Amino acid sequence: MTPAPGAPPTRGCSLRSTRRGGARLAASLLACGWFAGAHAASPCEDTAAAPASIPASVAASAAAIPPSATATPTPTAATAATAAIPARAPRDEQNEMLAVAMTGGRSSYTVVRGDHLTGIGARFGISVALLARDNGLDRSAVLRVGQSLTIENRHLAPAGVDDGILINIPQRMLFDFEAGRLRAAYPVALGKPTWPTPTGGFQIASLVKDKPWLVPKSIQEEMRREGKEVLTRVEPGPDNPLGRHWIGLSIPALGIHGTIAPSSIYGLRSHGCIRLHPDDVADLFERVRVGTPGEIVYRPALLAELPDGRIFVEINPDAYRRAPPTVDALRRLADRHGLSNRIDWGKVRAAVSDQDGVAREIGVPTRGADRDSR
Repeated sequence: MTPAPGAPPTRGCSLRSTRRGGARLAASLLACGWFAGAHAASPCEDTAAAPASIPASVAASAAAIPPSATATPTPTAATAATAAIPARAPRDEQNEMLAVAMTGGRSSYTVVRGDHLTGIGARFGISVALLARDNGLDRSAVLRVGQSLTIENRHLAPAGVDDGILINIPQRMLFDFEAGRLRAAYPVALGKPTWPTPTGGFQIASLVKDKPWLVPKSIQEEMRREGKEVLTRVEPGPDNPLGRHWIGLSIPALGIHGTIAPSSIYGLRSHGCIRLHPDDVADLFERVRVGTPGEIVYRPALLAELPDGRIFVEINPDAYRRAPPTVDALRRLADRHGLSNRIDWGKVRAAVSDQDGVAREIGVPTRGADRDSR
């Protein structure tokens, strides 16, 4: 399958292959849980599941891009420009580091039968509001088969992991690194503000296919309060909200898994777990192994300088109200890296105001690089 623009570097972006009926969306949204308190037991994982390992050697399908190269998105593939980073920098240092890669790009997508803005946005990692705005549509617009849509889904990959997985909650993105190089990026669904996904380091603890969902007590209680049928166990199959692949984490009972409702991706919709499109979790499942390290971070604002000198910022909503992005904080970061006089701060203020979740170029023209745009 030919990869679609802005999709993970090694997977296509078919919106049809795993589409499910709307009736199953509600079940998918109950898939994970997280109790209050640091690393309290999440009701997402069946902790009795036995770990299953896979071969550690997985060939990288994304083309290797040297640090001197730039990311050049094409209509058929996502690309990334990366720089070497420490194995896992301390968190206070991470917050002072520039983003290390950019993935995605600007491309077009042709509507097929059954498409809607929510599903397309979920697959490409772009908000419905931005997708509608970029195409002059109302958010509730009914799409026509054959209609062409502009997709703008550039994302910056945060610093902090050299080998392994990095998940940034405000971005609703998962990044897979190998030897300091970004090899894949996937949009994800994460915990809603009332059931937040925890931050911190982890290792992959188990890899399980076709895992039954043992419904945690907390979610059973939620079902009961909402007048729904109270389930205690859901076997593998089309109604299991975990999908076919489970990647268990060392954070108690937390996992990365698929979904039976792909349109829920790129949102804060779960009870704590990390949910991927079925095609993407199948791809990631083959890339990782038991013991692969990772980290979950919370960084709404990202700043990057590409190897060709272009400067980008990405501002995401502060969904958990933990770290509101500000121009002042970005200016301090830019000062630390000697970038302030090369940035158009009017563009930065606009990005902070919009918080549209895509990477925006903010550099001043080369000839004006000696001017301080403040």
